[in-house]
Amino acid sequence: MSNTFHQVYIQVVFAVKYREALITDEYKSKILGVIGNLINETGCKTIIVNGTEDHIHCLLALKPTISVSDLMKVVKGKSSKFINDHQLTKHRFEWQEGYGAFSYSKSHIDAVYKYIANQEEHHKKQNFKDEYSSFLDKYNVTFDKRCVFENLI
Repeated sequence: MSNTFHQVYIQVVFAVKYREALITDEYKSKILGVIGNLINETGCKTIIVNGTEDHIHCLLALKPTISVSDLMKVVKGKSSKFINDHQLTKHRFEWQEGYGAFSYSKSHIDAVYKYIANQEEHHKKQNFKDEYSSFLDKYNVTFDKRCVFENLI
């Protein structure tokens, strides 16, 4: 075959270190925009980025020449640097180590998009820790609940 064709959709989910509520309404759209631009700069395609004060969801089309781990290294590293350089939080900002990555078929994209778009409403009913654990359960990811989240020191 002379060309490479692909259709790989993933949702990545990652949290503020210690799940602190550091993403304020004042700077949230700026942070989400930076993350979306960073995804696009890797050659992947941002579909939607949204989240709450303590975590982010990104739905994207993955470029086959970049690994999810390389993508997340760029997105998390450069976005935290941007947040700190522009003093968008009261304290030094860091993302928690790790992330979740979940794949979807094209037929699921609309539903996932709506889910991510409605994060604020969703989290009035369910906290992030329970949401993330339900993702891991839904996708049959084996995990130790004691090791999923970094705890406050």
